[in-house]
Amino acid sequence: MSYQLSKEEVVKEIVKCGKDATYFINNYAKISHPLLGLIPFNTYEFQDELINDFNDHRFNIVLKARQLGISTITAAYVSWMMMFRRDKNVLVMATKFGTASNLVKKVKSIHKNLPAWMKIAKITIDNRTSFELSNGSQIKASSTSSDAGRSEALSLLVIDEAAHVEGLDELWTGLYPTLSTGGRCIALSTPNGVGNWFHQSCIDAQASKNDFKITTLPWDVHPDRDQAWFENETKNMSRRQIAQELECNFNMSGETVFHPEDMVFLEANIKDPKYRTGFDRNFWIWEEHDPKFTYLLAADVARGDGNDHSAFHIFKIETMEIIADYQGKATPDIFANLIENAGKEYGNCMIAVENNSVGFAVLEKLKESGYPNIYYSYKSSHEYADPISAEYSSSTIAGFSTTQKTRPLIVAKMEEFIRNKLIKIYSSRLFNEMKTFVWHNGRPQAMKKYNDDLIMSCAIGCWVKDIAFTINQRDLQYKKAFLNSMTKSDNILNTAIKGMEGYKTDTTKQLEKKKQKQDKYIWLLKG
Repeated sequence: MSYQLSKEEVVKEIVKCGKDATYFINNYAKISHPLLGLIPFNTYEFQDELINDFNDHRFNIVLKARQLGISTITAAYVSWMMMFRRDKNVLVMATKFGTASNLVKKVKSIHKNLPAWMKIAKITIDNRTSFELSNGSQIKASSTSSDAGRSEALSLLVIDEAAHVEGLDELWTGLYPTLSTGGRCIALSTPNGVGNWFHQSCIDAQASKNDFKITTLPWDVHPDRDQAWFENETKNMSRRQIAQELECNFNMSGETVFHPEDMVFLEANIKDPKYRTGFDRNFWIWEEHDPKFTYLLAADVARGDGNDHSAFHIFKIETMEIIADYQGKATPDIFANLIENAGKEYGNCMIAVENNSVGFAVLEKLKESGYPNIYYSYKSSHEYADPISAEYSSSTIAGFSTTQKTRPLIVAKMEEFIRNKLIKIYSSRLFNEMKTFVWHNGRPQAMKKYNDDLIMSCAIGCWVKDIAFTINQRDLQYKKAFLNSMTKSDNILNTAIKGMEGYKTDTTKQLEKKKQKQDKYIWLLKG
């Protein structure tokens, strides 16, 4: 379009731009290209549709792939709104201040590169991360501090890379009132796992449970991208990166402790329990006790108040299936009774309880009741202590000690079992916890406002199975070998005189002799 316009044409053009953001952007907005420099912003159809959504809906949430120009089209829309609407107060937030300020810079760049006659509002205050126009409209960048934007009445809140903003659910609670006078919100991001504010808001938007209009833009909405482009782009990317950067896949994205592909494998086995029992119906059972198998109960104990839960799993050791679990807010005394009864129901199986402050109370209850099979460990380490050593040693302690040292060890053991497909999980409760169990500052933990009680009891169970039961099995083999050697020595002394005790063909007496020997040394076989 020529810029040699008459005054009447200028007025008509300004009016037209003020009514149509898409027209303004395509004809007058210029953007910086990494290779070509300053170029006209020629939008794609999906970008035009997004502009229409920004106009038609107060709250927009955009689930997007990388490199679609969504931040840039958002900046262009903001530039249009500030130019043609008076007294607009725009706040841009991101997990990093630099990300927010970059979007503000894009808005400023679009404004500064407009034709002189189009600048119906001039920049009056110009700072590095904010600026103000002569019509009263202003914009500024902000990090995600707890007081960001709370004292202002906002016309538009832009949250860039929203899935990566920690604690955004709490921030949103404080920011939402600032939009109460008709303010709008645009939240855009690639996915970053599940359970965060962005994920939940997208899910709720799809189900029409909140005010957001959701737009999903995977990599292939771009008309210049085909399968060949995708294959070339992803040849050096991990499956997690592809899901996050290109496919808009929540479940496969994020820095979760358990790999998304392993989670897909586990999910195939999730099913409803056969029974829901217990005093609060939170004891879920998929399989009853079978005397042919060995079982283990691993427990994580909570105080019985607040948001955390007491939890336990029952493992079938031979197959490493979790065939029962519990998650509830039972008090320590009730929880002790619950796990004791469950342990007895599954053949007086070994019970491994985390021996934290309230865990000790549970363990004392178990010892007072005379439960015969409690897991012990050495005080100075996390190593397993066999029952005989525990009985006569002052260096052992009942239960498993979860510390800063042992926590990553048991989580790594659980991850190893899952990665190698050595464990089978049926519980949806455990599976859901795993989806929100992430790396935070190098430490595995639940996302804020989520729990990891079932994960920790499962991790304890994996550790105990791999350590304690391996040692028990090895010792049992030694003891059986010892008994066999004793029986063999008895057979060597058989007489050759028919009718005498020990005669090699007198099988009845030989069997009786062998049984007596085994009964005499039966304590050796008690693991």
